[in-house]
Amino acid sequence: MPNGKPALCFIGFGEAGQAIAAGLREAGIGRISAWDILFPKAEGAKLLQAGKAIGVHCADSVGDAVGGADIVISAVTAAASLEAAKSVKAHLAGRPFFLDINSVSPGRKQETARLLGDAARYVDVAVLAPIHPARHKTPMLIAGPHGESIAPTLTGWGMRAPIAGSEIGAAAAIKMVRSVMIKGIEALTLECFLAAARAGVIDEVANSMKNNYPGLDWTKMVPYNLERMASHGERRAAEMEEVAETLRELGVEPLMTMATVKRQREMGQIGKQPSVRGVLDKDRTAMLSAISAAAHDRH
Repeated sequence: MPNGKPALCFIGFGEAGQAIAAGLREAGIGRISAWDILFPKAEGAKLLQAGKAIGVHCADSVGDAVGGADIVISAVTAAASLEAAKSVKAHLAGRPFFLDINSVSPGRKQETARLLGDAARYVDVAVLAPIHPARHKTPMLIAGPHGESIAPTLTGWGMRAPIAGSEIGAAAAIKMVRSVMIKGIEALTLECFLAAARAGVIDEVANSMKNNYPGLDWTKMVPYNLERMASHGERRAAEMEEVAETLRELGVEPLMTMATVKRQREMGQIGKQPSVRGVLDKDRTAMLSAISAAAHDRH
């Protein structure tokens, strides 16, 4: 990092990559490149426009993006995390830091680190909250033998990324295990209140739950959870498959987690329908009515 001004590269330039890149640009990082497998395709037009607006160099190839990078941030889908590392390995020079922010199991992160070997300094990163609105300041955890080395740089950019441990997978384990509850509650919210909508008892059920959970505002919690699933359910389902793998690695049978996978994926598909997308900024009654109708049509 000559003169303390690193060159950054994003592999994967979807919502997370764009948000973090935008935040880092505003924090004063000038040299940022990106590569996404969608760039050469029609679906990549919006990603390229976003890169231009942020001030990111959208590369013509993975080699173009990675060349000269001091820090590589992998922000792809869970299923593509290992393949993304394979695609960049031959183009790495100077042992850059490789920040793996993908939502995958500790075992997958350890496998990725072994794949990269001495070509990069691998860092396990776990994102612990929605990437908006905090962007690069979203709470994260870092882990691995190179965590101590990269931490001051990240802190200097305003990032909140304490060290979870010196072992690769320590950050991922926290992320994956907590997702059992976070994404599971989302799935339970859908199942509970979809039934409540069809029974005509939405308000009654929500009000009765205050007795058990007085600290939760179900007026806000229901539409928030439904919107998150409708907008990101398919990606969340893929993450929950990694959560299930994490549980298996720990010797815990992922019974509830696999049911969450099914609910998240189904809701992600339902959420693509115009009738549902058009009410995601409405109240819970309107949202549940549209979701109920869309779900009925699927079966």
